[in-house]
Order: sequence, then C-alpha cells, then structure tokens
Amino acid sequence: MTNLETMSKRAQRGSPLVGVLLLAGYVAALAAPLALALIVLPRTHDSFLWELGKNCALVAIAVLALQFLLAARLRRITRHYGLDMVLRFHRSLAMFALALIVLHPALLIAGGAGWPLLLSLRIPWYIWAGKAALLLLLIQVVASLLRARIGVSFERWRALHNQAIVIIGLAFLHSWFAGDDLRYRPMQILWIGLLAMAVTSYTYHKLYLPRAGKRRAYRVSGMTQENRDVWTLSLTPTEDAEGLSFLPGQFHFLSLYRGDDHDGEEHPFTISSSPATPGRLTSTIKGSGDFTRTIAQTQPDVHVRVQGPFGRFSYLLHPGESDFVFIAGGIGITPLVSMLRHMRDTGGDLGVLLLYGNRTEEDIAFRDELEHMADGGHPRLTVVHVLSRPDASWTGEAGHIDRTTITRWCGEDLRGKAFYICGPPPMMAAVTGALRGLGVPPARIHSERFAF
Repeated sequence: MTNLETMSKRAQRGSPLVGVLLLAGYVAALAAPLALALIVLPRTHDSFLWELGKNCALVAIAVLALQFLLAARLRRITRHYGLDMVLRFHRSLAMFALALIVLHPALLIAGGAGWPLLLSLRIPWYIWAGKAALLLLLIQVVASLLRARIGVSFERWRALHNQAIVIIGLAFLHSWFAGDDLRYRPMQILWIGLLAMAVTSYTYHKLYLPRAGKRRAYRVSGMTQENRDVWTLSLTPTEDAEGLSFLPGQFHFLSLYRGDDHDGEEHPFTISSSPATPGRLTSTIKGSGDFTRTIAQTQPDVHVRVQGPFGRFSYLLHPGESDFVFIAGGIGITPLVSMLRHMRDTGGDLGVLLLYGNRTEEDIAFRDELEHMADGGHPRLTVVHVLSRPDASWTGEAGHIDRTTITRWCGEDLRGKAFYICGPPPMMAAVTGALRGLGVPPARIHSERFAF
C-alpha cells in the first residue's frame, strides 16, 4: 500500500458519528458553568435580570476558552469536519461570545447595578479588566467581519487576532474576582481547567506547530508565471527533511523566509501539484494581497516552512464517485488542477467535465496543460471556458457559470454526477444554489469555504 493510499484511509476515518459526539461535547462544555453554578448556588436573592447577566458571562468565557481549541488545527477535530468548517464555526462563535459579553453589563445594569457600573470611574480594577476585555473583543470581531471593507491587511488582521490570549486573560481575571460563583471550589476547578486548555491550545498552535514545521523544511526550486498575475511556486525538500504526504485538492500553510517585510508570515495556499510526483510540491498563487503581490519577487533557494496538509476537498475521499463535474472560478482552479494531475499520473479512467470561469482569455491559468490533458484520455476530460468579459474574437461560452450553463453541458439528468466547486464566494454560492435547484443532493456537492 502506498503512502498516499495509507493517508487516504486515515483521512476517511472522519465519521459523522464522531462529529456529532464532538459537537455534543462542545455543547456540554458550554453548559458546564451553568450546571455547576446551579449546583453550588441553587438559590439567590438577586433579580432575574442580574442572574441572567451573570450567566451570560459564564457561557461567554467558556466560549472564549474553547475558541483556542477550535483554532489550534487539531487533526482529531478537523478530520471530521474540515478545517474550513471548523474555522467558520470559530468565527460564528466569536460573534456569539461578543453578544453575550455585551449583554452581561446591560443586564446587570437593568438588574440593579445601575448606570454607575458603566459610567463611574471609581470602580475596582477587575471591573476595568472586564471593560478592557469587552473593548478588545469588539475591535477584534469588527476587524474580522469588515477586514476587506475597511482595508485591514491580512498581516495586520493576523497580528490583531493574536491579542486573543490577552482577552481571555483579562476575562478570567475579571470573572475570578468579580463573580460570586467563583468563590466555590468546583467552579474554580472548572475555570482553571478552561484557562489551562486555552493556554495549552494557544501554545500548541503558536509555538509547537511552527517548531514542528522545521521538519517540513523546503526551499524554493522554481517560479513559473501562469498568467499576468498568477505564479506557481515550486518547492523541494531540504536534506533530511520529511516530505509532505497529501491528497490532491488539499492545502497547506507556507512561511517564506525572504528577509523582507513579510519574512516568516504564514499564509494558506492550495497545493496545485499531484501527490503522485513525490519530492515535488507546488502552490499556484494569485497576486491579490500585500504579500501575494510580492510572490513574483521570490528568489531560488529561499527557505520555506510548510505546515499541513489540511482540508477534505479531494475526490479520493469519495471513492464511490466516477462521473465528475469540476466548476472553477479564477484561481479556484488550483485544487481541481491538483486532482486532474493526479488522475492523469495514475491513469484514472474517470470522466471529468471542467467548467472554468474567468474574466478574459488572459486570465486563464494552465490553459495549455488542460488542453494536453483533454487530448491524453486520462482522465476523459472536457474543458469548457466561460468568460464574463470576452473580446470580440471569443467564440466560446460567455457570461457566468449558472444553471443554464450547467444544464447545457451536463444535461437535465444530473443523477450520478459529483460536483466539485472552488472559486470566489459569490460564485460558489450561486453555483451551489443552482445545483440544489436542479435536484443535486448535498452529498454530491463538494466545496471548501475559507474564513482566514
């Protein structure tokens, strides 16, 4: 059995049952503070709103502590959901925690504390710690939600996001000294356990994983320009380094040590090479951000740290499928090219229709290679280019990949076909909606949506 086949079987261990159990465990962890508070303090003379405000804080701090676990890229979690789903869940829970923390002082004020709790300057230090935690969390959530709109770069957002450990520290100090429930030993043990879990997860993510990544040391062996603003970065393992075993369609995190302003920054990129060519690792990158616009300046022999692989967007994880429709938009072609290359390298007798959307002909990446694949017969590939802004000489498909385009090339009967979609979020949402409207079951629609 090859290393790739072994990894594929391991990846398939992700099971819906374990996923449900993990979710149930998460809910139980959030409910634990409320259950313990009810046990240690079953009766109180405080108002209902006051108690509700305290309970909001108890749950919010449990959510904040568990956020570190969700962000730690633990394979025991991500193999059952995919890292993209875990991170989207992480993002949603951050908003939930913020709502609870905002409700906390509002309900306390309405429940008897009055406006001095919010407006007075003569308050204990641990109340100031709570206010600081709320302010920092508000800044962090707003910056995450509006990052593109307000022009915050990925690098600055990442640095801002790292203040999470400060937020949890301030929140724990506030709750430890301000909370009546924290006077009791069971609650103290739970709180210390949550804090320890948060710190351990943070340390694992920020310190251990980067150090472990040194065992996956690569160097830049080449740069290939695919179109006017898309480059393929070729990597080769350094001596004594472990090669990366991955499935076609997965992604990894790269840190390039070029000695510039972006030295050592970590960025996620899809792997565009085939795992059937050991010792070769490529990522195809579009220059669209502060870092990616400098990718063309990368010189040979630059040191690269690789962390991964991640993701469940791979046809190898669905062995029952054999009639594929790949739908790509722009740079979203990269995971699909990885799958096509693997099908070619392994001689897979599979049928694939590729609907590839771009603005103009100049934006098409891998055009010559896709044509050669279509002529080769393995896989049995049909490539359809769809341009939204073609020039007058274009005779192919024009517009966007929509229901009409899909039915024109796939027919009305989509039973038995498996759809793999990757591209800009609006395009993915529109295509997914069209497929659902055509009766394609969700189990036959595969995609990954990132929230980095």
